[in-house]
Amino acid sequence: MSTAAEGATAGFLVWRLSMKWRVAVDRAVGPLGLTHAQYALMASLYGIARSGVRPSQRALADHTGLEPLYVSKLARALETAGLVARTRDPYDPRAMQLSLTEQGRDVTGRAIKVVQGLLDQLLAPLGGRDDPRARQFTRELGTLLAAPLDPHTENETEKEQS
Repeated sequence: MSTAAEGATAGFLVWRLSMKWRVAVDRAVGPLGLTHAQYALMASLYGIARSGVRPSQRALADHTGLEPLYVSKLARALETAGLVARTRDPYDPRAMQLSLTEQGRDVTGRAIKVVQGLLDQLLAPLGGRDDPRARQFTRELGTLLAAPLDPHTENETEKEQS
């Protein structure tokens, strides 16, 4: 990959790293009966629930960056598998709140350990999870995630060039 990285754009490298991570997580959590997207939803739900909150599907979509319709589809599949409970929000009957079942908490705990091992492997070239380089890399990724992206920019640039 080092030769492919030379001269590559940041966008290409972010995409490749994202794909590498997604495939690795899919393979790692597959034996637990999960996909990467299901893991992302359940691990996020696990983390949010630790603060005593039962998020709505919409709140979980916002947190994970997944489309609300996709979160709904994932939540239904996980409910069918007995890993997630979906209940009506008492304050908004249109909204569904999500929580992990006991089985869901068990599977999520095991999946988190597996994915933490992958994260250790990913960050080893930067000195490991606790190394200052890895912490700086994490901060920089956060900065990039916080940067707004306007999908209409390309169309406006084309109009300006005409």
